[in-house]
Amino acid sequence: MAKTENVKDLLDAGVHFGHLTRRWDPNMAPYIYMERNGIHIINLYKTAAKLSEASEALSKIAASGRKILFVATKKQAKEIVADHAGRAKMPYITERWPGGMLTNFVTIRKAVKKMQTVDRMKQDGRFDSLSKKEQLQMNRMRDKLEKNLGSIEDMTRLPGALFVVDIKREHIAIKEAQKLNIPIFAMVDTNSDPRQVDYAIPSNDDASKSIEKIIANVADAIVEGLSERKANKDKDDKPKAKKADKPAKAKKAKAVASDEEE
Repeated sequence: MAKTENVKDLLDAGVHFGHLTRRWDPNMAPYIYMERNGIHIINLYKTAAKLSEASEALSKIAASGRKILFVATKKQAKEIVADHAGRAKMPYITERWPGGMLTNFVTIRKAVKKMQTVDRMKQDGRFDSLSKKEQLQMNRMRDKLEKNLGSIEDMTRLPGALFVVDIKREHIAIKEAQKLNIPIFAMVDTNSDPRQVDYAIPSNDDASKSIEKIIANVADAIVEGLSERKANKDKDDKPKAKKADKPAKAKKAKAVASDEEE
């Protein structure tokens, strides 16, 4: 069970600070507590409830063996998302979103395979047989692919869910996920429409402390889900091993019996 984040901890991280009142989205009204000095203040009790709900759902997705793709290309979120997504062994995009990343996934996989081909060529020595110009071109291509797609190298199929920081900025990713009916989890600030996502966590998506607090909680839930999956697999493997031992034991007993008869 994913832990419920303490409201005081959310307050200390500045998760409650929204945008200027003139920049608000009316659909965020249910999550706004008050207005102070021209800035909307988010209701942290609702944030804690929504975070708990989203964490539980993400934990189940991870436990089912599906990947959760993190998307955060804004400067203050990049490093945080890369660290926590890496800790949870999940793919992430922190550079520019490649158009068609989801809707044209086959092409994206081909680009990833190009990168892997260069790596294989370096291992088996074929790379050394190329001219210096060809080597330079291949290295440049590989570096570019690594920068944009290196973090999704292990994602061999479409993700089971998307986790987005700032849905206004990542609107292309949101549209692609909607088209493919991929569940969307997101940090949603007061200037965004929460109806665009399946699991909206009302929160400040601009401050690094706020992003860190939410992403760390979500990553913990995913790690918990993965641990649960591993424990279940280990449990399933044990009876199989015992069953496999039975014929061997029966064979041994039979051999002993035949020796006694002789």
